[in-house]
Amino acid sequence: MSTKNNEMTIRPNGALQILSKQEANQLCDHSDTGLNDLLRRCSLAVLNTGNNIDCGEKLLEMHPDFDIKVQSRGRGIELIICNPPESAFIDGEMLEGLREHLFAVVRDLVYVRNNITDSGLFDLNDSAGITNAVFHILRNAEVLRTNEEPNLVACWGGHAISRREYEYSRHVGIALGERRLNICTGCGPGVMKGPMRGAEAGHHNQRFTNRRYIGLSEPGIIAAEAPNTVVNELVILPDIEKRLEAFVRLAHGIIIFPGGPGTLEELLYILSILLDPKNTQHPYPLVLTGDKGCANYFEEVKYFISQTLGQTALDRLNIQLDNPDDVASFMKQQMQVIKKDRIQTSDAYYFNWQIHIEADLQKTFEPTHQSMRALNLTKAQPAHLLASQLRCAFSGIVAGNVKAEGLRAVAQHGPFELCGDPEIMAALERLLNFMIEQKRMKIDAENYIPSYRILKTTQ
Repeated sequence: MSTKNNEMTIRPNGALQILSKQEANQLCDHSDTGLNDLLRRCSLAVLNTGNNIDCGEKLLEMHPDFDIKVQSRGRGIELIICNPPESAFIDGEMLEGLREHLFAVVRDLVYVRNNITDSGLFDLNDSAGITNAVFHILRNAEVLRTNEEPNLVACWGGHAISRREYEYSRHVGIALGERRLNICTGCGPGVMKGPMRGAEAGHHNQRFTNRRYIGLSEPGIIAAEAPNTVVNELVILPDIEKRLEAFVRLAHGIIIFPGGPGTLEELLYILSILLDPKNTQHPYPLVLTGDKGCANYFEEVKYFISQTLGQTALDRLNIQLDNPDDVASFMKQQMQVIKKDRIQTSDAYYFNWQIHIEADLQKTFEPTHQSMRALNLTKAQPAHLLASQLRCAFSGIVAGNVKAEGLRAVAQHGPFELCGDPEIMAALERLLNFMIEQKRMKIDAENYIPSYRILKTTQ
């Protein structure tokens, strides 16, 4: 790394990453068709790791002079960074993990634009085409490992959590690590960091060297979930839907900790898949867990699921309180179930091709006032389809809380409006009010103003 005034030049260590002149120009292009705005936002979030901010717009306002450019040299590429956050450096040297994350951002933004969205090779309006795109993105990022048996657990949960809940998630991570299981999370703070930090200790206790701490993010959410420094494999998917599909295809089981609307979005996403009649024969372990202080949280979640999706969905909620060892032991046992199933179905260990994901879960949902109002939040449909619609409702609330486009839409036109069956609306309002009381909506919870409005009846 070399410096000049407030300008720093960063080069990748190890094998040099190669970009063409055209790709470097794309990353420097400030126009609507260029990638510089995405690169600037994602890079600033990466360099902001450890800071308590979950709003991309606020982050940009705090660093108005931050800029990043890419140059293609004969021997590789250089990142020229202007006015980066001081927290990204130790004695003038950038943290090595952040350097790796920066080049992961460059890799994924270029690949997705040129090889996925603009290549014409993938039909992104077709379910199989979307799954194929997710596979290619993960393969390009080199996170698909063909010679490893099932051992990857995805951990979902909130970034705005108490220290007590963080410590519990860390203890679960220790128990997973001691059973030689690896971790995949949304890569940010809170519950996304705790299991990784714990797994580090568990892996060390076992002298386990194949340590994987995979972080999956996307440009719209990365500012709210800046990658933590434990992550050693970072992938930036193009949107939340492909990110969620990547979790399900890549991981062999899921643990969900308490969280806010983003966590409910994730829970409803996996429930929509598990409730789909096409998936009844496919094992996929799911556990909801927290310490004993989270009992009321899970009671509220159970009530919401019972009032919206019914008993069949409620039966899929495997809730285990205050026992990290039981959670980890269950996941370890389930890895053998997954292995046996993949052998019998000739499916890959490294990518779950066989599980069916409905097109409604795959296609990008853009939260606007029109699309939020148009959601079908009624029981006149199969439970797995209602779960998909509820997933979109929570996705829109997340957007209105922390994503730049959602924040602008709410500021300009007021809160998003949600309407549907009275019973569903009442349960939704109750759960959201509970999350506000528990300060789970976002980090700046004291000043939280709802980004949504619940209408009591279908209008």
